[in-house]
Amino acid sequence: MKKIEAIIRPSKLKSVQKALKEQNIPCLTVIPVKGTGLQKSYEEHYRGVEQTMILQTRVMIICIISDENLEKCIQVFMEHATTGEVGDGKIFVYDVLDAIRISTKVRGNDAIR
Repeated sequence: MKKIEAIIRPSKLKSVQKALKEQNIPCLTVIPVKGTGLQKSYEEHYRGVEQTMILQTRVMIICIISDENLEKCIQVFMEHATTGEVGDGKIFVYDVLDAIRISTKVRGNDAIR
């Protein structure tokens, strides 16, 4: 099993979610995040005062998937989360040792289906 954490633009969330569902990867967790990467800061006016904003608003999508679905899931993010500009985000892949569904106590790949 693998854990994918993808940090993407909020405007791409619906497109990614729809594409994941079409690939039979419907389970995901979405967390609003702020951070900085290679994208430069920007100026914003708030109550007449100019402020330099360093942190960009993004969403983090977390998916726990079977090894067979790894490349499918990565491909969905690569195709549906891109604008072709700096700041599109990152994808991180981790190994997952075990998964347990609390209600039925099922373990392993069966717990994430």
